[in-house]
Amino acid sequence: MTLLDDIAEWSFAAFALLLLLTQLLAKELGFLYGRHRAKEGQDQAEGAGLVVAGMLGLLGFVLALTLSFANNRFDERRSGTLAEANAIGTAWLRAEAIGHPRGAEIARLLVDYTKVRADFVRAGRDTAVLDDLNRRSSAMQNEIWGHVAALVRERPDPVATSLMSSVNETFDASTAERFAYAFTLPPQLLWLLLTMVMLGMAALGLQLGLRGRPLRLVSTLLTVMWTLVVMDILDLSAARMGNLRTSAAVYDWTLQGFSGAIRIPPAP
Repeated sequence: MTLLDDIAEWSFAAFALLLLLTQLLAKELGFLYGRHRAKEGQDQAEGAGLVVAGMLGLLGFVLALTLSFANNRFDERRSGTLAEANAIGTAWLRAEAIGHPRGAEIARLLVDYTKVRADFVRAGRDTAVLDDLNRRSSAMQNEIWGHVAALVRERPDPVATSLMSSVNETFDASTAERFAYAFTLPPQLLWLLLTMVMLGMAALGLQLGLRGRPLRLVSTLLTVMWTLVVMDILDLSAARMGNLRTSAAVYDWTLQGFSGAIRIPPAP
């Protein structure tokens, strides 16, 4: 189980509150230490200000970099659903148009396959459910490919070859989508982000303590901003939890397009 799974198992809201309070505590500890150093007559406020500015600038850069990483993972999952649904739709159309009993069976299996893929996208973090969906997907792929192989051997023509190509692209899109859901934010990057947030707030508190100005309202607002950004990063990078989930609507639209068989109009 990853760190994100542990957080989700506990509570996203509770983790956000804990992160906020921990940052405030780090800032207050830094402030107390800075005030203590200031009482000893060690005026280091100017030098500390330069260091803190650099630390907060680096923290902002890491936040932006991590947010970009998480957003890219989210876009990969979202784009993957569209690519897979489009590939399934193309394969279904070619299977219906080929005019062969095996083509009709492939089209029927693709309808059921679409439902399984939609369930995969909607599934939560239950490992047993995901394993079952992956097994069903693999079994249906083998069955579909068996019909395609038999059809190509029976009819080695460009029409059957185009159907084989479409089915192959459909299975490749499924693999790409499964990889996109498995590849999330590395725990090391998350720990680095959290550590830098805490150190940045502690350093800010130290600088304020050296200057004797707590600025609690402004620093609290800054802490809330950091917390919101970090939680958005966690939400975006988590494939199967949080509020920013990939929609499976594109599969439903594909299924709607399957309603009714292909009707061949009479020749003009």
